[in-house]
Amino acid sequence: MKYAYIAFTALLLGTTSCKKLVEPKVYSTLTGSNAFMTLSDAKAAVNGVYSRLKQPSGRSDAWMYYAGFQVTISDLTTDVGHASSGGDVGLMSDCQWAPANTYLAFAWQHQYKLVTDANISLYFIPKMTSITDAQKNQFTAELRFLRALGYVDLTDAFGPVIMVTEQTVAQNQTNPSFDAPVPTTPVADINKLIISDLEYAAQTLPVNYLSSDIYTTNDVGRATKGAAMSLLCKLYMREHEWQKALDLTTEIMKLGYDLYPSYAGLFAEKNKWCQESIFSALADPLNDAVEIMNHFGPINNPVVTDRWQYFALTWYFWNTFASNDDRKQMFYYDYIGTDGLHYMQAPAGQTNPPAGFYYMPDVATTKFADPKGSTTYYDGHVFPILRYADILLCRAEALNELNGPTDEAIGLINRVKSRSHATGLGSAATFSKQSLRDAILQERGWEFFFECKRRQDLIRMGKYESVVNTYLTAVGKTASIALPRDKYFPYPQAQADLNKSLNNSDRRH
Repeated sequence: MKYAYIAFTALLLGTTSCKKLVEPKVYSTLTGSNAFMTLSDAKAAVNGVYSRLKQPSGRSDAWMYYAGFQVTISDLTTDVGHASSGGDVGLMSDCQWAPANTYLAFAWQHQYKLVTDANISLYFIPKMTSITDAQKNQFTAELRFLRALGYVDLTDAFGPVIMVTEQTVAQNQTNPSFDAPVPTTPVADINKLIISDLEYAAQTLPVNYLSSDIYTTNDVGRATKGAAMSLLCKLYMREHEWQKALDLTTEIMKLGYDLYPSYAGLFAEKNKWCQESIFSALADPLNDAVEIMNHFGPINNPVVTDRWQYFALTWYFWNTFASNDDRKQMFYYDYIGTDGLHYMQAPAGQTNPPAGFYYMPDVATTKFADPKGSTTYYDGHVFPILRYADILLCRAEALNELNGPTDEAIGLINRVKSRSHATGLGSAATFSKQSLRDAILQERGWEFFFECKRRQDLIRMGKYESVVNTYLTAVGKTASIALPRDKYFPYPQAQADLNKSLNNSDRRH
């Protein structure tokens, strides 16, 4: 009723006063000179950068960063993820991407939004006179962690990219040159910035916020010492700096993390934070709900209803789980649908289902579609970015790369396996360095499906071309992965058109 009254009043104004337009009254204007005035302003700016991890578009659309385009470029471009909906996401799933693909544009755009927002706050917050040095150091450390996270994602996806920092913000304040082509920076040089950011963050940030003088509650989900060290460990793993990665895992293991008792419980929607959590994008269905279940939930399911199955696991990969592995049960693989059909995997050699059956092209996971979770359109699922199981398997991998198979490496892998009641590996003497590397890669696939790690794992271990082409051939698709060409995605076409320094000549085009 109120909205109808407003509309009617506007109509009267328009018909009775054609000559005099109503001038809007401006109550406030937010600019660089008045946006960073108080402690509350600084906190709001930092919180705004965190928000990029789940709703970079400014809407409650969490899937657009990690649970969306990041899953698309990291999982769907491998043997793990599948999208049957066609379009650009289907092309990514079939490994048939091109520079004009929407999901590559999303990745570039929103990864840079994260970096840019961090840079803006890193420029203004140190200039503030209303907050203490301790507060400045805390905010700066959080922002540098978040910037490093954005650059890790950018360089994972695109390799050499344009490096912008708070100095870029300063230059644009005094002498902007927005039309000039900007050259890319080698990955090795961007790594130096990432390492500097993360070392500062690790030295400055607390282990937790239980007794923080700056935040009034235990703000789980904020960057911590452990998060900075873990992200740095991941960078060293990517660059095959095995000893540096191993040394970091030693320190991280002293910080009190542990595996959650059950794999299903770890991903239950109600489990917002636990001893395994190192860094996550948090959400609550009542306050800042997200749209993850819609995209990961099963089609026509009687329990988790009205979902899209937009991101799903390949049957090819699901069939690699052992039957006694709890992780194999984290899927909607056999059910009677709301339409009365029996939803299941097609039996070997069959493509046409008999009456009463529907053969699903892929299988939805409960990891982000908890059957005991939200029933509304928006949900409260947490997306894990760094967790302790990853650190344990990173340590096992680093040990193997440095020393070959050891009892400690086997024990770390089996520690992760035992949580899901999967059969453990045999003694170290039964493995070579290569065969244990393969076992670690397989374990990481089972443990971290749809956590934005598969493509990076395959590339790091030199298996991207062979594993994905074997999968594509097995499912009747074109074996299209070729290295070194596909180590990085092509720069988005719109960006390459604007900046001639973004050269796709050695990438898909």
